[in-house]
Amino acid sequence: MPLGGNRAPAVGLGNNNQGTGARELVACLVISVVLFTVGVRTGEGGPLGVVRGAFQTITTPVRLVGSAVSMPFQGLGNVFSNLTADQATLSELEAENGELRSRNAELEEAEQTATRLQGLLDLRSTYDLQSTAAHIISGSSDSWSSTVTIDKGTASGLSVGMPVTSSSGVIGQIVACGATSSTVLLVTDESSSVSAMVQSSRAQGMLNGSAAGEVRLDMIRTDQTVEVGGIVVTSGIGGVFPKGLPLGKVTSVEKNPGSMYYTIVVEPYAHTETAEEVLVITSLTDAQVATSEDVAAADAQETSSGASDAPAADANDPTGASGSGQEGASAAAPAAPTAAATGGQGGRHAGR
Repeated sequence: MPLGGNRAPAVGLGNNNQGTGARELVACLVISVVLFTVGVRTGEGGPLGVVRGAFQTITTPVRLVGSAVSMPFQGLGNVFSNLTADQATLSELEAENGELRSRNAELEEAEQTATRLQGLLDLRSTYDLQSTAAHIISGSSDSWSSTVTIDKGTASGLSVGMPVTSSSGVIGQIVACGATSSTVLLVTDESSSVSAMVQSSRAQGMLNGSAAGEVRLDMIRTDQTVEVGGIVVTSGIGGVFPKGLPLGKVTSVEKNPGSMYYTIVVEPYAHTETAEEVLVITSLTDAQVATSEDVAAADAQETSSGASDAPAADANDPTGASGSGQEGASAAAPAAPTAAATGGQGGRHAGR
């Protein structure tokens, strides 16, 4: 029948199309495998590598232009994403940022504390100090004295008279001691007096504070060598401060006409405004105390200067108060507030 005869060719045509598609797919796969194999074996120097390199060279400008064109749209997409972020996400990011800032501050503070403590350990090791560490907890409570309070007292083995130093230099000396805290008189106080010497020339003198806070190195004769920038250290005379601890730097040297002594201003190394941790020196070794030669040299300096301009001593004056020089004056004058704790040798060194 005509209708039935027309259906058979249609079915045959469909089968023929399907067979052609399959053959084309298989051919593509075979060609791909062959090209891949040839490319692997011949490498970049083979014909396929050359063709691929040429294609990349030709298409590079197009790819660069496409990247440049799409980049602003990517940035706008990021901005749009940030603008459309919900409030919870923004709050979370702000909290995380604040936590990171706080953590950074903690780490920086810990690093500074570690640096200061390492400085104290280095000082203790360098000078072989028998000492106890303490913290400065407050400054002077009045305008009449220069003191600080530390958080250690008799319960920690501290007592009046013990010297106190930071990693930078000597701070002062304990003048009052409670069970859990102590008061330290600073070297800048007008009643403070420390036996000291110029490190380079070994010229002996006394480092004295003043009401104005200026620190001077007194009793240095003008025939001694003192230069601006010279380092002043403890002399160890008096047996209170270990010999050689840094005190400060000479900032001014004046030689007044007619005077036998220099006017020397010293800038202390230690500043309590920045110091937080200190060492309280609890005892001295024999090596840390001035030798008899040091004491003799200091007395010789004073004797030679005093003998040249002092009036003759009155034979009826057993105290020698009529003589000049600090040694004679100290015999007649009352002791300084901290002198009782020092056990010094001679008038010049009765303070410390």
